[in-house]
Amino acid sequence: MMLSDAEIATLLAPAGLRFIRWMDHEEVRLPSLPPGYSPASARPEHGRFDSHPHEVIDVDAPDMPDKVNASWFRMATEYDLFNEDREFLVWVDDVENHGAAEIENREAWALVQLLDEWNWVAGEVEQFRSWIASTFPTRFVPEFTVASLSGRTTMNTTVWGNGTVSTIAICPSARSAQTRP
Repeated sequence: MMLSDAEIATLLAPAGLRFIRWMDHEEVRLPSLPPGYSPASARPEHGRFDSHPHEVIDVDAPDMPDKVNASWFRMATEYDLFNEDREFLVWVDDVENHGAAEIENREAWALVQLLDEWNWVAGEVEQFRSWIASTFPTRFVPEFTVASLSGRTTMNTTVWGNGTVSTIAICPSARSAQTRP
């Protein structure tokens, strides 16, 4: 059973996201990567930017929630994720029982607004729970993808195989701006 817009809005609220509406796939523009590349496999010359080394954090570290949130917000600001109303897109799997294959689901981009009181980790939104992190701790570890409305930026906060979590941004226009004389 697919969740209603009101149910999705209620689910996203604890993270400090105000659900505005679902986006049609035709409305969403993402930065282009060369064929065969994903954000995780993209290279610096493709416009990939990683969290600073001190922002990469072990999923079990006591300060993981603060570091994940701070790194994500720094990068979201630096790479122009937000429009003037702090709106952006978030990829949402709206399965009621997250991950249950027998339930029809809709994975889609949702237009959201970042509220003043936001927290990706403490919000514990089930749709943003990392499936791989469940092999490490019992605590909530987020994993999610966001994109700018402009099509300039996409970002992934992800758990890596070594048990760390960090954010990557794909922003080719920032890379070309850095390489200009």
